[in-house]
Amino acid sequence: MSQSFRDQLFLWMKSYVYRYSEAPFRLASGLESHHYFNCKEITLHPERLAVLAECFVEEIIPKMGIEFQAVGGLTLGADPLAYSIALAYQKRGKLIYPLVVRKETKGHGTGQQIEGFWKEIKSCLVVDDVITTGGSTLKAVQVLREAGISVTKGICILNREEGGAENLEKAGVQMESIFRKSEFF
Repeated sequence: MSQSFRDQLFLWMKSYVYRYSEAPFRLASGLESHHYFNCKEITLHPERLAVLAECFVEEIIPKMGIEFQAVGGLTLGADPLAYSIALAYQKRGKLIYPLVVRKETKGHGTGQQIEGFWKEIKSCLVVDDVITTGGSTLKAVQVLREAGISVTKGICILNREEGGAENLEKAGVQMESIFRKSEFF
């Protein structure tokens, strides 16, 4: 049996991404944890990012039963995911636009909070690297929805299983993750 994209990613996650420490790490959510996942070890490495995009496009998204015109989320965690997924679809002859949601409205130029070809977009698959409480993803969803874009589903590399998927569900967004924190210890 050939190795799936998920299987390859799992090996990389164990080797490069997951860390355990007796001294807790401070997370983006403000919480502390002995378990840390630096998904930039995947998303900022060309070979690993290409495999990640294939995993999403071949193994995760098809099971979700969703049509969407764009993919994006809150900068910086979502950016490489959005670009690589858009490129993976482009290779298959399908146009999916990557969107970047800024943390704040731009203070110069056009003052936009969403970058990309979003003005004609009706639906977006929200993406993030790691979901803990879901705060970053919820912020992106709010900005996208305020722009008139429908967001009902999302994907991430890792669900830390600390309430994020449930918080997103309450906001009407069903999240699918490739991995769960509990798979690593």
